[in-house]
Amino acid sequence: MEVINALGRRKTAVARVYLTKGNGKISINKREMNEFFPIDFLQAKVHQPFALTGTAGQYDIKVNVVGGGINGQAEAVRLGISRALVEVSADYKPMLKVEGLMTRDPRMVERKKPGQPKARKKFQFSKR
Repeated sequence: MEVINALGRRKTAVARVYLTKGNGKISINKREMNEFFPIDFLQAKVHQPFALTGTAGQYDIKVNVVGGGINGQAEAVRLGISRALVEVSADYKPMLKVEGLMTRDPRMVERKKPGQPKARKKFQFSKR
């Protein structure tokens, strides 16, 4: 098996995931995953596709992630890993889809409009 690459996105975070056979080492932006995502909750999000498919410790993951915040980056990595696992074996897709890991979350910050202080907020109206 050669290198399988996949893309994961969430809000403004973009994660490029490279999956190879190995022993479960995950490096994100050339750092250990535990160092990059110090919070257990975020580490659990990254490990979720492996836990569901029963492939924990079988693949090495290299990730380049840019943009967004720490939570958006973790979810982008999770989507990228899920897509890479489906390329390895299409049998994983139904179990990942049921948990919602194959769906790209399209919610993004709404842009600020001219003549308003924020996206939806309006300046105070004065009748007189």
